Amino acid sequence: MPRIVITTLNARYIHTAFGLRYLYANMGELQHDTVLLEFGISQRPIEIAEQLLQQHPRIIGLGVYIWNVAEISAVVGILKQVAPEIRIVLGGPEVSHPPDLPVVIELADYIITGVGEVSFPDLCRRILTGQAPQQKIIQGEAAPLSALASPYPYYTDIDLKQRIVYVEASRGCPFKCEFCLSSLDVTAKPFELDAFLQDMEMLYRRGARHFKFIDRTFNLKVDSSVAILAFFLKKKTDELYLHFEVIPDNLPERLKQAIQKFPPGSLQFEVGVQSFDPAIQQRISRKQDNDKTRANLAWLRQYSHAHIHADLIAGLPGDTLVGFGRSFDDLVALKPQEIQVGILKRLRGAPLNRHTEEYRLRFDPNPPYAILSSRDISFADLQRLNRFARFWDLIGNSGRFGNTLPVMLADQPFARFLQFSDALFAMTGSTWQIALKRLFELTYRAMTETLLIPAETAKHVLEQDFSRSEQKGRPDFLSVGSAPDADKHTIANKRQKMAHATQ
Repeated sequence: MPRIVITTLNARYIHTAFGLRYLYANMGELQHDTVLLEFGISQRPIEIAEQLLQQHPRIIGLGVYIWNVAEISAVVGILKQVAPEIRIVLGGPEVSHPPDLPVVIELADYIITGVGEVSFPDLCRRILTGQAPQQKIIQGEAAPLSALASPYPYYTDIDLKQRIVYVEASRGCPFKCEFCLSSLDVTAKPFELDAFLQDMEMLYRRGARHFKFIDRTFNLKVDSSVAILAFFLKKKTDELYLHFEVIPDNLPERLKQAIQKFPPGSLQFEVGVQSFDPAIQQRISRKQDNDKTRANLAWLRQYSHAHIHADLIAGLPGDTLVGFGRSFDDLVALKPQEIQVGILKRLRGAPLNRHTEEYRLRFDPNPPYAILSSRDISFADLQRLNRFARFWDLIGNSGRFGNTLPVMLADQPFARFLQFSDALFAMTGSTWQIALKRLFELTYRAMTETLLIPAETAKHVLEQDFSRSEQKGRPDFLSVGSAPDADKHTIANKRQKMAHATQ
């Protein structure tokens, strides 16, 4: 039986724990004594504890993140009740910034802050040889990237077929955006390019076709970016799906030429705009050329097939409801396929926390620590923005309302969708578990009763979109008695044909 278990709880089954694979790859002579187990946050803590104990380990290492800290706390609590002799080691971003630590650390035997590829195996050796350290908190030791063993062989065949394959061509970030933990990095460091591409070749030959790059700034070093794109261009690009996080104001001509060669459906760019407000950008130490950002997003939409997933953050210090709306309207005008409306969260250790008192940033004490109110946005309005974000995912980002959305938004996208969101919530009292057919019915009501869009116009665009949904049945507002005129003629013709057929 393994003496060491490394584990975490993923947000969804489709996710894989990339950090655990790095740990496992770098366990050295202890690797044969180590097992890697993954669970999901939807699983019952007592069942997770039972499966961990079935391994009869002496050490359990758990990766703690903002999305799983509550569930891991429950698991560790059970483990310490029934098997207190097992050494519990915690690592990950949620426990890496003392003294700002979650309550679960009180139950743990050790905490490794920062990177763990060197320090976790070393701690395990010391525990197993009776030389366990006295101090509870251990500062993670960073190794040169060239000294790290590759994690990629430890993706299973099932991972490659069914789950997201995470890869990284570099670590760190040179930018200092205060809402992000990467602002604590000194700079970005690349992995050796030839070795990285050999790993990608190995994954491709094993069947991997979806690659999600976790580099904070994929297009920081354009030479490397172009080389990586050139590598994938030699493959069957119509089978590939490549996800990159890019900075929006750095798109030189060489990179544009490479991007243009990829067919539809193969490239997704996550573009962190966050805000177009120069005062907020300066306040949070974000360097972004807004003119270049707008020009590059416009170019990507007009001249490439890349799918653009653009991010905005609501609740940044000094932002207002109206100010956020201006950034949203600016981004809508650039027509990215998706706009992710994120609500500011308090990350332990993030420099943004220095603004907490001046801007009266008040965060939920429960993970994921979303902002509740600020000096400039009330609790009530932030609740509205939370619902706005959810309904925008259902309507704006789903791709199901392509004909309806332009009619709905008209020339005031933020103001009108906020009205629409308020109306939808007033009708449902919920932002979850809304069946698609009912969503169409609710959308029709909100369009006609709140946005005052003519009924025939609303029916026309919603029917176009509903017909593409392949849903059975029709929403009530598209029934025979309320169909648009064109459809009434069609229905009348069908009735006449049925009548003739029965004579």
